[in-house]
Amino acid sequence: MFIHPQFDPVAITIGPLDIRWYGLMYLLAFALFIGLGRYRLAARPDLGWDRRQLDDLLFYGVLGVVLGGRLGYILFYKASYYLQHPLEIFAVWQGGMSFHGGFLGVLVAMALFARKTGKPWLAITDFIAPLVPLGLGVGRIGNFINGELWGRVTDVPWAVVFPPAGVLPRHPSQLYEFALEGLVLFFLLWLYSRKPRPLGAVSALFLVGYGTFRFLVEFSREPDDFLGLLALGFSMGQWLSIPMVLAGSAMLFWAYQFQTRRPRTSP
Repeated sequence: MFIHPQFDPVAITIGPLDIRWYGLMYLLAFALFIGLGRYRLAARPDLGWDRRQLDDLLFYGVLGVVLGGRLGYILFYKASYYLQHPLEIFAVWQGGMSFHGGFLGVLVAMALFARKTGKPWLAITDFIAPLVPLGLGVGRIGNFINGELWGRVTDVPWAVVFPPAGVLPRHPSQLYEFALEGLVLFFLLWLYSRKPRPLGAVSALFLVGYGTFRFLVEFSREPDDFLGLLALGFSMGQWLSIPMVLAGSAMLFWAYQFQTRRPRTSP
């Protein structure tokens, strides 16, 4: 058993400006996206992308993540609260971001990018899917540093006591998510996308992989205290992940059927 060291959430203070660890994790995630994207462009010049398009893609993605993540948290988790306190919608420094909302925001942003560039929407999502998991992983490290989103009470040897949650040891579910949604999903997608695949197949694997890992980890993660467990004893995170797995499975089937009927590859 370990005791969480209660890191200072502020990493650096420059005059009146506080730079928080979680903000640095976002910056690191975006840097990983650009770095991996440029490496992929060099390794796969056949993809038909250039650095300028990659930079533009990041801009659209950042908007999708931030706006979608915030709106998703508001709508999926605390809609009634924000209806009563609408001005707090803009208080992003208080926290409150949803992966599933950010995911939907990115899909919309990629649709706008597809319209601007003329690239097929699924070709864009296939390209970015392998670049995303490591960024998700460092975000979970940010959650662990902040001592938030802790797991359920357990007696496993690696349990962690999070003082804000009380004296009982808990699953370090943030680290489970870092390992599965970050590292394992990254390696699966990176290896799978090294060869040309049917259009939409890489995106489909991301949906199935993330949805499955998130669903499983939620069994060890403490449900949000203002929601608790919902129907069938599942958390909100699990209910939001089920459609991802179903949609990804259907997309994967469609992608290979599509290739059989009309060959076409995606990055």
